[in-house]
Amino acid sequence: MVDVSNKPATARSARAQALVRMSAQAAQALRNATLPKGDAFVAAQLAGIMAAKQTGTLIPLAHPLPLAHVDVTLSWEDEGVLRVEATATTNAQTGVEMEAMVAASIAALTIYDMTKAVDKSIVVENVRLLSKSGGKSGEWVSAQP
Repeated sequence: MVDVSNKPATARSARAQALVRMSAQAAQALRNATLPKGDAFVAAQLAGIMAAKQTGTLIPLAHPLPLAHVDVTLSWEDEGVLRVEATATTNAQTGVEMEAMVAASIAALTIYDMTKAVDKSIVVENVRLLSKSGGKSGEWVSAQP
């Protein structure tokens, strides 16, 4: 692990996304909440939050962080593309970029798991950091929309 013992704890935040591309039939089942496993949006939000809290055990050499807040939102970009966005915040000696990306990834994978009975060709893609703040490097925002 990187030694952060001499770094001051500062307020830090990160926002990440994952896209879930699916058939019109799967999108309709999600919109109508008619999936056999239940409400996929609620399950995905909870899975993302829980995953963010486990980042330090999932990613080798990642620091376990005291998360102050994690939020997962889901919104439709178009008919068959669901955007999963996760935000993580902390007051710590290192950033929360990995926590935000893990939350977005696991929430997206949960959508896949909940809808695979309708469409096995669903694709989880474009997992990426959108922005971060705090720490020595300060503010950063992705140049990609």
